[in-house]
Amino acid sequence: MTPQRLYINIDHVATLRQARRASYPDPVAAARLCEDAGADGITAHLREDRRHMQDADVEALARGARTPFNLEIAATDEMTRIALRLRPHQVTLVPERREEITTEGGLDLASDPARLSTCVGALRQAGIRTALFIDPDRDQIDRAAALGAEAIELHTGTYCHHPGDPRHLRALQDAAAHAAARGLAVHAGHGLTVGNVGPVAAIPECEELNIGHSIVAHAVFVGLAEAVRAMRAAMESARAR
Repeated sequence: MTPQRLYINIDHVATLRQARRASYPDPVAAARLCEDAGADGITAHLREDRRHMQDADVEALARGARTPFNLEIAATDEMTRIALRLRPHQVTLVPERREEITTEGGLDLASDPARLSTCVGALRQAGIRTALFIDPDRDQIDRAAALGAEAIELHTGTYCHHPGDPRHLRALQDAAAHAAARGLAVHAGHGLTVGNVGPVAAIPECEELNIGHSIVAHAVFVGLAEAVRAMRAAMESARAR
């Protein structure tokens, strides 16, 4: 089985900083620690309300990340302009609602497909690898392929919120196989922890995991580098079985 990439989402380092509107902890410094500990890439979500990551953060990451930088954004004109200016390695388009605490599900690609097509087209024309964050649903996958995305990121939240229910793992497995058959790269993320990542990491078609909150939370007790290494070990153990 091919090695699987681990991208660390550092949003919640910025959440801690914004709780006091301080200058620390610095998400860019956190990214460097993650890279030193073996992260394959860095992910950050610049939300429209700037609740955690700020423009200066993603600008610094776009300039200074030593591994590929994955910028998560909503498919809005403002965010598209920012992505086109920064030109990260990858952009992942995600749904966004102001009232949510965190992302609650995947994009509905049947809603306003013209807007999504314009955004995906502009990003791809600029040479930016483009992924769509969607639920594990075959219709959504087919729509992602039709929009011209290069990758999908499967929303793993439902799987994580219902431990022990095999239906949700089967849905991820089926979606990953279907996406790969359609020529899409398969990523996954949301709610994954050291305790539940194994079955998702073991999905053969899944080549990249985006994990943030649980790693930052674990880092409170063991340090950021050790939290990254623990997640990497859990992933590699599952792939080796």
